[in-house]
Amino acid sequence: MKSALQYLAGALLLTSGALARPQELETLEPVTEDFSAAAGNAPGGGPIPPNKWVKRTWNGAEYKCKCYPGDSCWPSTKDWQRLNTTVGGNLQVNLPPAASCYNSFAGPLGTVNPYNAAKCAEVTANFPNEQFQIDLPTAGLWTYFTNDTCRPTTNPADTCTLGHYGVLYIKAQTVAHIQAGINFARDNNLRLIIRNTGHDFLGRSVGWGSLVINTHSFQSISTTNSWTGPGGYTGSAITVGAGVQAITALNHLHALNPPKIMVTGECATVGVAGGLPQGGGHGPLTNQQGFLADTALQFKVITAGGQLTTANANTNPDLFFALRGGGPAAFAVIVEATYKTFTDVPSAGIHVDITPANTNGDINLLWQAIRVFHSYSVAWVDAGLYVYYEIFGPTLHVHPIVGVGKTSAELLALVQPFFNDLTALGVTYTTTSHSYPTFHELYFAQFEAEVAGNSALTGGWTVARQDAIANGTAIVNAFRALGDAGAIMVGHMWNAGAIPQAEQAKSSINPRFRSVVDKIITIVPVAGNAPLSAKAAAQNLLTNVVDAGLRAASPNGAAYINEADPFQPNWQTAFWGTNYPALLTARSKWDPEGVFYAVSTPGTEDWSQIEYETRLCKAQPVGKGKGKKAKKARR
Repeated sequence: MKSALQYLAGALLLTSGALARPQELETLEPVTEDFSAAAGNAPGGGPIPPNKWVKRTWNGAEYKCKCYPGDSCWPSTKDWQRLNTTVGGNLQVNLPPAASCYNSFAGPLGTVNPYNAAKCAEVTANFPNEQFQIDLPTAGLWTYFTNDTCRPTTNPADTCTLGHYGVLYIKAQTVAHIQAGINFARDNNLRLIIRNTGHDFLGRSVGWGSLVINTHSFQSISTTNSWTGPGGYTGSAITVGAGVQAITALNHLHALNPPKIMVTGECATVGVAGGLPQGGGHGPLTNQQGFLADTALQFKVITAGGQLTTANANTNPDLFFALRGGGPAAFAVIVEATYKTFTDVPSAGIHVDITPANTNGDINLLWQAIRVFHSYSVAWVDAGLYVYYEIFGPTLHVHPIVGVGKTSAELLALVQPFFNDLTALGVTYTTTSHSYPTFHELYFAQFEAEVAGNSALTGGWTVARQDAIANGTAIVNAFRALGDAGAIMVGHMWNAGAIPQAEQAKSSINPRFRSVVDKIITIVPVAGNAPLSAKAAAQNLLTNVVDAGLRAASPNGAAYINEADPFQPNWQTAFWGTNYPALLTARSKWDPEGVFYAVSTPGTEDWSQIEYETRLCKAQPVGKGKGKKAKKARR
């Protein structure tokens, strides 16, 4: 049996090469600027050759599928060697993060013995650590969609397989490496995954049989006090490479004089140039500045045709619109993003906890307290407050209520009526409050670190303003029902409609989000390696019980593509509303062949992962094959 090093060297005879330094993106001149119809350029790279499609039949339906190991169209060893040379030796065969805990790893390209006690101990100790997982080349922070076939173990004789991790990966160091990877995947019709941090609930950072391009090496940051590009904005801005995380960007801005801030998610480990803006990007500053996508000034991207180009208000405006909330991994690969920044301000935060002990074990009384809490959602977001909370157990865990630009006294004055109502109910509570000289300091002090390595299905819905006012009791009843079903929920109270309407229309985010007062994530725990019947039951529970209750209680709500059930009914309307037709048009222009793919994004109606959620395939129209018309399958 081979060692891991022999496997990596021998499976593809990959050559070694010194890592190239990441190219400074601001010095790059886009190859093709204008992809308008008048210019006559084709950004998609042309049709996939017929011999690069693999015909499959599944459940009586006909499909044409991408190329996978074992297929005749899978690239030869020499093809992979040439790609490796092109990307400077940065192509590697992939092993799961915990492979070092096993005596044997059976991969699609061979079997190796990767056991290493020291590395296994390191992986086991750090498996829940987000940054540890982020720094790995192909890890998915939440493991359900990896199929969980190689978790850390104390028994090296256990079985470790690749599951749904990619087969090979490029640890890209330059734009040319990304271009080479996209071109190779397109020309060979391979499943392609673009991965920065792996911070994803929907499995979009992993894919069975895929080639992964890791963009985390792109760590460039620059700032300006006066943006001179298009769009009519002349204030301060930050430009970040594809790999930059919120923690790095925020610390860089905080070191300026005066300190600046930008819109990010509430989790500091999330990347700020990829899936976050393409999904919208909500966070603690959404009340003041909208979504991260609303603050975007420009993107430099690589298209499905492998061209480096610019998207902003003047150049490729349809692509710029689509990248601002139109869905991750759907239109192009962002290699650099520029956003508005804002002067930092003093801020305050409050933590609140209510457990069954605070109601003497009376669960009905605790749910009355939760109902009172949620009845303040409209008033709080209208006052500019951001509220992050969790309901589980049942316990109400509010960490924190944020007042940007407010003192503790000002924030407490807004929250005190809630405390008074709790006292009137006979409910005690635990609370703390604190003021900070800047929002930056509050952000890193008040928000709790998240944990990686868990396996669950994720869903969610939003509570619309009018529904919060008219259906408050029904909404909290839906919260209780999902808890009774074994789900956990995470809420985010904010108002993304405070920015001018003219600015709102520049992003492709569902217009319904402008009247949202609470965005909810629902979580149904289930093992990634559970039997298919158990997975199907969990998915049914999420779609048709947990989230269905929320949809019924807030019919004017919407779903957020980065934190929602991609298999919900009418996902096109739920995610993008009236903006969907424009996004579908953009997809047909920028990636007509499906070089990029993420579940339930514009233009993926005919795509499915068949054969037990493995092969990515496109349904054949009626008359093109002998079988019946394919129906949209899961994933």
